[in-house]
Amino acid sequence: MSVAAITETRQYLTFKLDEEIFAVDVAKVREILEFTTITKVPQTPGFMRGVINLRGSVVPVMDMRLKFGMPVTEKTVNTCIIVVEVNHEGETIIIGALADSVQEVFELEPEQIEPAPRIGTKLNTEFILGMGKHDGQFIMILDIDRTFTSDEIATAGVVAGEAA
Repeated sequence: MSVAAITETRQYLTFKLDEEIFAVDVAKVREILEFTTITKVPQTPGFMRGVINLRGSVVPVMDMRLKFGMPVTEKTVNTCIIVVEVNHEGETIIIGALADSVQEVFELEPEQIEPAPRIGTKLNTEFILGMGKHDGQFIMILDIDRTFTSDEIATAGVVAGEAA
């Protein structure tokens, strides 16, 4: 999806990773959980912290800081898991996204969102839907369906299936 595809006002949930603020379409968010015990799964990518039990379902948890090349997320009173729905090849995959803290939900008009900056050819910014501005601050709006590669989603699906 591109910024041009955003034609109506949408609500976004903002969250912090380090000092940066990111946002995801509220329609993709199932729930927000307090930090809980994450069971490690061997031989998974470094940013995949493990799995949690969510009312009997196994949900893979991805450390969004590690995914974006930041230091590992440290557990604090504000650390949380944002449970999101990711569309992958026509299937909905449930993933937990570990974040430093959740900020707020607010609306952005299409004209308040600018396309993601093009930063050379080596850096993949496909997962950034656009840049929003709220309260004088830039917010990176994620296209959660493109944040993880097919291989990463496949690994998450296998881990959730095997651990069940």
